[in-house]
Amino acid sequence: MASSKSSKTKCNIVIALLAIWSLISLVIIVVWATSPDKKTPSQCKTELQALEDKLKEESDRFTKDKKALEEFVEQGRDNQTRLEREISKLSEMLRETNMNLSRCQKENVHLYENITALEVEIERHEEIQRNLTSKISVQKEKIECLEINVTQISHQHQACQNLQQAAEKQQKAAESLTKVCQIDSQSLQKQLQRCKAASPSAGAQTNNGAPGLYTSTLVLTFFVMMTTHLL
Repeated sequence: MASSKSSKTKCNIVIALLAIWSLISLVIIVVWATSPDKKTPSQCKTELQALEDKLKEESDRFTKDKKALEEFVEQGRDNQTRLEREISKLSEMLRETNMNLSRCQKENVHLYENITALEVEIERHEEIQRNLTSKISVQKEKIECLEINVTQISHQHQACQNLQQAAEKQQKAAESLTKVCQIDSQSLQKQLQRCKAASPSAGAQTNNGAPGLYTSTLVLTFFVMMTTHLL
């Protein structure tokens, strides 16, 4: 807009100068025509023709200059319009840039807040990790103690199973011995009844019962040896 005003001012100055120059020329012609030195008509005609030619030449030059100035002004207006469009476009771009800058600043503030929150969260998780590491160490110690206890309990369980198996074997041996004793007892009862029924033959019955007592003694001795071996 400033360049357009400057172009208009220059054009007006040039037009004003041309107009002043034309008026001065006319005044000179009038003064010359009314001067006391009279010239012949042919001289006046010749000078007038020369002045007319010069005036026409100046008029043509003025027309050309005016046209050139008008074209220059028109070009200045076109340039002004183009510059105004470019300025408007640049203003729009500047406005968008400012908006983007403002949005970026807000995003930066939001990101900074998020980073601060994340740092706090990381610190909290690190504290939790340290606590968990300490708890894990304690749990590992407990697990090691439990593993030792489990091993001891396993050995004790194995020993109990061995004792149980030995007890079962002793029980079976005792049951077998009980059966043998019952058989011997029944045999002795029968012998006793026979002795009571026939007293004269008591000595013979006693000798016949000796093998049963000897068998019971052998079974009892075997049971004691087996029990000692199992223990």
